[in-house]
Order: sequence, then C-alpha cells, then structure tokens
Amino acid sequence: MTDRNGAAAEIAAHLGALPVGASPVAGVADRLLTLFTSGDLAPGTRLPSERQLAESLGVGRSAIREALAALEILGVVSTRPGSGTYLRDGVSELLPQTLRWGMLVGGEHTEELIEVRAGLEILAARTAATRASDDAIAEMRAAIQRMRDAGDDLHAFVEADVSFHIAVAAASGNRILLDLLQIVRSLLRVWVDRSVNDPAQAAIAMREHEHACEAIASRDPEAAAASMAAHMETASARLTALAAAGR
Repeated sequence: MTDRNGAAAEIAAHLGALPVGASPVAGVADRLLTLFTSGDLAPGTRLPSERQLAESLGVGRSAIREALAALEILGVVSTRPGSGTYLRDGVSELLPQTLRWGMLVGGEHTEELIEVRAGLEILAARTAATRASDDAIAEMRAAIQRMRDAGDDLHAFVEADVSFHIAVAAASGNRILLDLLQIVRSLLRVWVDRSVNDPAQAAIAMREHEHACEAIASRDPEAAAASMAAHMETASARLTALAAAGR
C-alpha cells in the first residue's frame, strides 16, 4: 500500500468494519490513525472516498466526514477540492501518543478536554486582566461586536466567539498558555463549531463574553476569572451534551 496516488480500494478493504458499540467518529479516527502510523502508507497517498470508507467501516458518511475534518485540523491529512483527501508528509512525527487520546473526539476523553479548556480559559482571563493592552481590549470588544452583527448567522457568531477567546489568551502575554488553548480548541473543534445552535444560546453567550471583557478592561483579575468561570460553566455544558449525543 505504498502507491502515492492509488490503492484506495485496497486501503478501504484493509480497514474492516468497526466493532459493535464503538463510537462512530471516535472509532473512525482511531482506525485511520492506526493505519496512518503503521508505516504502510507513503506520505501523499490518496485516501479512499467518503463513500468507500463508510462502506468499509460500516458507519455513516457523516462520521467519516467529522473524523477526517478533525484529522485535517491536526495537520494529519489535507483535502484538495475536486481531488480528494491525502495523507500529509511526516505524519508519524505529528502523532505522538499524547495526541492519540485527544483525537478521539466523541470518546471518553472529550469531557476531560472540556475540563482542561475551562481551566485554561479562566487562567487566561485572570492573567489578561493584569496584562492586557488597550489594543487587546479593543480587539475583544470588536469580536463581541461581530457577535452582535452576526444576527441569525450562527456560524459567523461562533467564529467571532473563537476570535474573542483567542484575543483573551493572547492578552495574557503567556505564549504557552495561548498555544495550549489553541491545541485543546482544535481537538474540540468538531463540537465547538456546533456548540451554539439557536439564537437564545447566542444571546446568553454574548452577555457572558461582555461581562468577561468588561472585567478584564477594569483590570480586576478576580472578577475576570469569575466571569469566565460562569461562561465556561454554560459553554462546557453545551459541549458535553453534544459530545455525549455523538457517542
């Protein structure tokens, strides 16, 4: 299975059906990662189509799509419009064991990742309150304004939401904290993208962001941490419910 451009049918046949009871998305991700790290596929190998993978693994195409999307976020595969999905170069170096548990979006570790994210976000808000520049605070407020402007466009709302959290983490002045949050957020991206699914939820989230932003702008670390903790409580509940539904 080392042909750079072919062997899609052979790859699909090699995967085999997932065991009964396995979480579809987690099972697909784990099975693909096992294959990718086996050394049997050359970098640049074209993967089977979603249909072929779904038939081979015995799951729906949506599970294949979500697993591949998560793999692409991590830089494991790349999608070329009109061509297909390909294994990226040097994948073995990108997949130490520490990433394997995180890749299982929808698996038992998702709730643990959500807890880690909440703790990091609270630390970021507390630290930002002591270090944020005026420009950083303006960036947070601009992200909140984009949330208001999004209206019923929940995809645009979520993108502005992510921008706000990135701005807070960047304002902390701690590069490692920012990088850790980016990693955890990427691993949870399948759920984060769907975490706000109605205007009422969006309105609540926006108010929570406003409170956190104003606490940071007031240079009040305790208020900033408390505001972010309140936001993380509701945001984490939404993510946990989504992850549980996806199992």
